[in-house]
Amino acid sequence: MSRKPDRKPLHLNAFLMSTGHHEASWRLPESPAEANSDIEHYKNLARIAERGRLDSLFLADSPVLMGDPGRRPAAKLEPTVLLTALAGATEHIGLIATASTSYNEPYNLARRFASLDHISGGRAGWNIVTTAGADAARNFGLDDTPLHRDRYRRAAEFVEVSTKLWDSWADDAVIADKERGVHALAERVRRIEHTGEYFRVDGPLNVQRPPQGYPLLVQAGSSEDGKDFAARYAEAVFTAQQTLEEGIAFYKDVKQRAEAVGRNPDGIKILPGIVPVIGDTEAEAHSLDAELEELIVPEYAKRQLAQRLRIAPDDLDLDAQLPEDIPTEDEIEGAKSRYTLIVELARREKLTVRQLIGRLGGGRGHRTFAGTAEQVADTIEHWYDSGAADGFNIMPAVLPSGLEVFVDRVVPILQERGLFRTEYTARTLRGHYGLPRPANRLFETVDHSEGHFGIGLAEVR
Repeated sequence: MSRKPDRKPLHLNAFLMSTGHHEASWRLPESPAEANSDIEHYKNLARIAERGRLDSLFLADSPVLMGDPGRRPAAKLEPTVLLTALAGATEHIGLIATASTSYNEPYNLARRFASLDHISGGRAGWNIVTTAGADAARNFGLDDTPLHRDRYRRAAEFVEVSTKLWDSWADDAVIADKERGVHALAERVRRIEHTGEYFRVDGPLNVQRPPQGYPLLVQAGSSEDGKDFAARYAEAVFTAQQTLEEGIAFYKDVKQRAEAVGRNPDGIKILPGIVPVIGDTEAEAHSLDAELEELIVPEYAKRQLAQRLRIAPDDLDLDAQLPEDIPTEDEIEGAKSRYTLIVELARREKLTVRQLIGRLGGGRGHRTFAGTAEQVADTIEHWYDSGAADGFNIMPAVLPSGLEVFVDRVVPILQERGLFRTEYTARTLRGHYGLPRPANRLFETVDHSEGHFGIGLAEVR
């Protein structure tokens, strides 16, 4: 397949999850038993991803124990702390952490990400999530989570406060003039004096402005509220799309929404998730996929599916299709878009619950693909050239082997086709994604021509 000449370089992010994204990956003999809390395991993964010249790596997170700990490794290290360690083990790759606007405060979180950006030399990214679920709420003294729309209203103000805090130091505030005894110009450090619906924050931040201005802002919600939020604030979007047609529709929708709020659509990168299972032959890849599916414990998986569908496990028959009388998306408060994706997949392909569990076991609704390295490269290129993606969120089913195979066998094919870099050419995560450094809204003249937050300054590479 030949690349269309008007397309910009492909972006690749490695989504890392303990032993891999397949829920049964931990049962393989080669899987490290304590991968979820082993820093050396994560350092190895980060170095593999950097060897492949990937733009970034990403860690998911939640302020609640996710799923049944009997089913798969469920404990997680706090991602900004883990990424700080990985910053010292790598030199180029971007470092993206998930952090919730529902159960953090802007000052503390802005400080953590500013610190990570300084420590890494400008490689930090923030995946902004609006956590739902009563389990999480009860960990913070609340009875239940706020409504979906209210969570996004809080998230919007949270991001506005965070960016103001990052802007509370001018880029030239620190002069470190030893002769005069002046370390920073006091007039170049300002209070933000924010008073809003959810937050009252004086500032300034107690960390100077990050090297990137702001960490890369990432978002992963695909509901209507999520897409509106992404269009206004996100610079990269991690999404789950099962078909090419759905991918094209989502891509166009988000880009149009971004343009409607005055942003340059090129300033928001769409990265669907893909779970590649790679073999020397197509038959070997399908055999590896089948081996993993055989290791799924159906009863665990059925309970997990029932929880997502907001029904009782006894209402699901492993060898029958989903019941007709399940809640609609409007009745779901959390993860609306993923709920719809799962239900539509089951209905469209007439899957039994057992078959649906198998399909979800690899990527929880993200597209799985079993084939040779050439076939994986082909499907990435096809989606890319069809206008369904600016890049991909690579989600290896098994780690570290799945990431190694992708880096050593798929990436070289993409490089040969002129789709992907052969060397890093930028110093920062924003540079990898071809995005500019945001102007400081409190000190510089803001240029709104390139979109929200006055993103229009040249990237410092």
